[in-house]
Amino acid sequence: MSGSSVLFDAPGPRSRRLSLIASIVGGVVILGVLAWVVWTLAMPRVSGGVPVPAILDPVRWDIFADPEVWGAIGRGTIATLQAAAVAAVGAIALGIVFSLLRSSAIGWVRVPTAWLLEFLRGMPVLLMMLFILLVASTGAFWAVVIALVLYNGTLIGEALRAGLASLPRGQREAALSVGMREFQSKMLVEFPQAFRQMLPIIVAQLVVLLKDTSLGYIVGYHELIRTTMNQLASFYGNRYLFSLFFVTLAIYLAINLTLSWFARWLARRTASGGRRVKGGGAAPALVDPTTAIRLAEANADARASEHRGPGGVV
Repeated sequence: MSGSSVLFDAPGPRSRRLSLIASIVGGVVILGVLAWVVWTLAMPRVSGGVPVPAILDPVRWDIFADPEVWGAIGRGTIATLQAAAVAAVGAIALGIVFSLLRSSAIGWVRVPTAWLLEFLRGMPVLLMMLFILLVASTGAFWAVVIALVLYNGTLIGEALRAGLASLPRGQREAALSVGMREFQSKMLVEFPQAFRQMLPIIVAQLVVLLKDTSLGYIVGYHELIRTTMNQLASFYGNRYLFSLFFVTLAIYLAINLTLSWFARWLARRTASGGRRVKGGGAAPALVDPTTAIRLAEANADARASEHRGPGGVV
């Protein structure tokens, strides 16, 4: 069987030529947009009738020669990572609990858990933070952490539940046949497999969790954005606003791209059973966690239907 797709014909000379032309045109357009952005940033401007230096002018970047500025940025970055780390541990722990309760065979446990999960998934994270801060008076840090734990714990729990549901029925039947109880089978046989299967999705959700720590700006938590875009900009003046914005963006990109790279590496490792992929093949693209959960649930339903006869009898 040839390596070409069975659904699409291999492109001919005309298609390859059109694809090459489109790629060249697209590259030229992208370079033109980048050149326009650089030219715009390098041009002096007028604000309120007063000439001000260009954004790329060195006078807008001289504050970064001050060690105090980097000290403040470092403290904001540490505060962001601290909230994200505590919330990540709590979200994973809560997700494990939710997945076990949601997949319980007892109706009065499973149904209220499903209602609670739907409520938490539908509530905006910022409203959770404000509610916790105003009602529980926990302080800004714990308002951010608890809200992130609740919201992301529901998504991680749904991912783990979908992973449990997508496992072959033979896993549980084999565990029960050797004398294990249902809870033992779930904890010792099924759950480790589901956790490993959904681990890349969990890591991808933790990337979202890290970015959501920026909502702490609204509730007064001194994370990275509040430190740079509010405190430092107010102290040094608005002319450094873009410079601080650029540095903040670079820090977030460095952290999130590192986590995304780790998630892709983890997906490649888990997909290959812990072995290296031959030829250095690229990892499968990370999907949205909600989409992955629905896909796992669909696979679980398909596997369940295979065990039913035409009349729906197993």
